[in-house]
Amino acid sequence: MSALAIGPLPSARDAAVRRARRLTWLTIGWNAVEGVVAVTAGIAAGSVSLVGFGLDSGIEVSAAIILAWRLAAERAGQCSQAVDRRATRAIALSFAALAAYVLAESARDLATRAAPEASVPGIALAALSLIVMPLLARAKRRLAPVVGSRAMVAEASQTVLCSLLSAVLLVGLGLNALAGWWWADPVAGLIIGGLAAVEAVRTWRAESLADTCCG
Repeated sequence: MSALAIGPLPSARDAAVRRARRLTWLTIGWNAVEGVVAVTAGIAAGSVSLVGFGLDSGIEVSAAIILAWRLAAERAGQCSQAVDRRATRAIALSFAALAAYVLAESARDLATRAAPEASVPGIALAALSLIVMPLLARAKRRLAPVVGSRAMVAEASQTVLCSLLSAVLLVGLGLNALAGWWWADPVAGLIIGGLAAVEAVRTWRAESLADTCCG
């Protein structure tokens, strides 16, 4: 039987788990700072898309913590597909919570024609996130098959979503700042909420990977 058929060698797998844990803690640290900055700037500017982006960063932190719990369970010899499945479902619920909030707030701002102020810190944050998030997501996706974790795939998808949200946020904030298009911000919020809702359903329905930490 080939090495591919029986999964990665223990040494390679241990190294992958260690790297996954480092990436997870890096994600937690980055998104904690990003979330605080985005929510603070969003409240100051009255920007629903910026606040939504900040809340997504907070949910990204929770998703990364869930993944850290899953990896810790494996390190303690308790890894199982059931543990991984619970972690994945928890991440799906975090997507749903974000979608519900941002969609409601964006629709309200459109209905009331709430015009946000221009946010230079928000634009800078979105641009920086657009650089960092794809790098993190790519690294996680490469490790997920080795670790054998659907939860890690789901958390990497959360990071990909953060990249897309950064692009949407950057366009919305830029149009508001440069052209005075107040509606660009809540429209960006609607797109952010819609993407989060789609990802919630996709993550909830995802099938488990063959969990290579289980015999």
